[in-house]
Amino acid sequence: MTHFKEKRPATRAEARALAHPLRLRIIRLCLDQALTNRELAERLGEQPATMLYHVRTLLREGFLVREPERRGRRQARELPYRSTRKSLTLNLGPDSAVDLAIIDAVRSELAEVGPEALLTMSRLGVRLPPAMIDALVERMAELVREVARSDDEAGEPIALLVVAHRRESGAAERRAAK
Repeated sequence: MTHFKEKRPATRAEARALAHPLRLRIIRLCLDQALTNRELAERLGEQPATMLYHVRTLLREGFLVREPERRGRRQARELPYRSTRKSLTLNLGPDSAVDLAIIDAVRSELAEVGPEALLTMSRLGVRLPPAMIDALVERMAELVREVARSDDEAGEPIALLVVAHRRESGAAERRAAK
């Protein structure tokens, strides 16, 4: 079981490293097994040189670690990488580039696994008073913390995306001005 400490603010370099959907997918793929640059490129349909650029960025910022060298096809030298789970310990704050990268990564993952892999999804547009919005956001955050505390290496790997957003740009400012 993984235990999560209080989240610390991400550095600018860490946030930048997470602001690319391909890097988020690399982190996710390397959670459960160590993968080489070639394996990542094949899984994600990218050129090995492109993949290496992103892997090096994640290594530099501590989101991946290199595991011991192994021998692959035809005894070729391979360097596998595994996720450090560091991204789970960071508070990224309001960063639209990272937020959109997360949504893009999830969209790509859903397209890859197909509709039968989707466990549940809901989309709802409602109008709520500010106090209820605050309570909803806190309940969602508690659910995420609970699920994170329950992470079990022997369990089934699933992904969870929890989002609540204002439906209109500037709606909060307009309400505050009234």
